[in-house]
Amino acid sequence: MKSSKVRFYIVLAAVLVLFCVIALLVPFARGFVFWLSFAAAVFAILIQLYAMPRAMQGDARSKYYGFPILRISFIYLVVQLALSLVFMALGSFIPWWVPAMVYIVLACVALVGFVAADSVREEVQQQDEEIKNKVQLMRSLQSRANVLAGQFESGEAGKALKKFAEDMRYSDPVSVDAIADAEAELIVAIDNLQQAVIDANEADIVTLCRKATAALAERNRLCKLNKH
Repeated sequence: MKSSKVRFYIVLAAVLVLFCVIALLVPFARGFVFWLSFAAAVFAILIQLYAMPRAMQGDARSKYYGFPILRISFIYLVVQLALSLVFMALGSFIPWWVPAMVYIVLACVALVGFVAADSVREEVQQQDEEIKNKVQLMRSLQSRANVLAGQFESGEAGKALKKFAEDMRYSDPVSVDAIADAEAELIVAIDNLQQAVIDANEADIVTLCRKATAALAERNRLCKLNKH
């Protein structure tokens, strides 16, 4: 990530230098329109210093949704540089307020695009965090079921534990508030099953696997109902 930023800053510096060379070496009329256009172009270049870090912060998914910010900032930069050079060439023939209005409108459109793209990215981040919290419980229970299944390699207890772990693995991982009671019953069933495994009571393991499977089935049924 740091190397990508360094490359980005090098490219941005090269763009700034190239624009300054063109603007200062080409014999444009050095009036107010020229310097206004020059300032607007430099501003468009410098705004990239905000857009790039903002777009690329967070995890991989967040960075993916940050690409629209980069796209908007890049389009703004290219259009602004082109317009600046055009108005520099026409500086002797147009009033200063024409490029001023164009630059202001362009900057406002880019700003609205930044805000909209950033809002979408923040909404996605919030949704991802909510989903992560909602699946945390079932992931934990699935892990416990897998550990218990590894305690008995054979026999009725082993088959029952493996079947229960398999049922847990293919259950809907997303929890909702409406099924909290059903999930509480499932947790109790798994706690009891775990104690039976610790005690190596194979008869109780088979019985408790049936109870835990029934609690899981009820939880999944309520989960499906509440999502529809």
